[in-house]
Amino acid sequence: MNVSTQLQAFGQSLWLDNITRELLSSGTLQRYCKDFSITGLTSNPTIFNQAIGKTDAYDQAIQEKVSQGKAGEALFFELAIEDLKQAAALFRPAYEASDGVDGWVSLEVSPQLADDTAGTIAEAKRLHALAQCPNLFIKIPGTAAGIPAIEEAIFAGVPVNVTLLFSRGQYVAAADAYSRGIQRRIAADLDPKVSSVASIFVSRWDKAVSGKVPDALNNRLGVAVSLQIYRAYRERLASDEAQKLERSGALPQRLLWASTGTKDPKISDTYYIEALAAPHTINTMPEKTLLAFAQHGELHGVMQEDGGNAETLLDEFAEAGVDVLALADQLQAEGAESFRESWSELLAVIAEKSRSK
Repeated sequence: MNVSTQLQAFGQSLWLDNITRELLSSGTLQRYCKDFSITGLTSNPTIFNQAIGKTDAYDQAIQEKVSQGKAGEALFFELAIEDLKQAAALFRPAYEASDGVDGWVSLEVSPQLADDTAGTIAEAKRLHALAQCPNLFIKIPGTAAGIPAIEEAIFAGVPVNVTLLFSRGQYVAAADAYSRGIQRRIAADLDPKVSSVASIFVSRWDKAVSGKVPDALNNRLGVAVSLQIYRAYRERLASDEAQKLERSGALPQRLLWASTGTKDPKISDTYYIEALAAPHTINTMPEKTLLAFAQHGELHGVMQEDGGNAETLLDEFAEAGVDVLALADQLQAEGAESFRESWSELLAVIAEKSRSK
């Protein structure tokens, strides 16, 4: 049994945090499914900006769409949906075998809508209807404006990947929004089976405090916060409310670890994968991290459901001057801004390639 299969045996799904036309056309993604037990993938504006801007793989398709009168965001979403539907077809067996729990791909609403609740709701519904793909999540950020949009999207039957979550409080707000949406569907006599995942960004915590805490605390904040969130997640799964929803036919919202590539060259390139091995969760990892994990990753058990020493570690960070709650809000705001920048660059690249002959 290889190490990725071991991780799957622990009850964790392995997803790829990447998509490109080359990955699809070369058969590489199909090979990853076979060799590394990959059962889903995630995308974001930065990933598509790299895929479209740094290669010529999309140039012909862009020109064809320009000749059809397409431009800007409309042109991009056509490109993205084409890629994601092709990937979704590869994961369809995992989706069907798991009864809709696994086998998903994700498409993000425009990051320009991060502070626009009504606009996010409308766009989530539009993209869901446009894609016509049963195993495609619409990604909505867990910002203050995004939380009510998540509830409305779930109520409307749109599967949601809640992105840009950093803290326990942000996770709980997203999980509550999902539950409210499902409860409203039940009250309206609608099918309660609408899937969702809550994506926790991990490594950005450690990058944010690098050089600002004692050496003994380096690269430990992301895992500590994740342990705290995992405890809240497991408590929620075991709660009377969650059990009641499940009896009604609803699926539990799954926890997804994101931003799991290491940013510090002093630590193992598989550090976060090994530290975040946890039943009933997903780990979406960059391609480089996936290959490193397959080559030399090691597993030493699973995360503790009670959070282990998370609270003690977080107290040590507080003593070192780290305000975790304030930093979580800062990281979420910075993440949203980073995606907005990638979005603007992506649209500029598409505009430039649209003018090329």
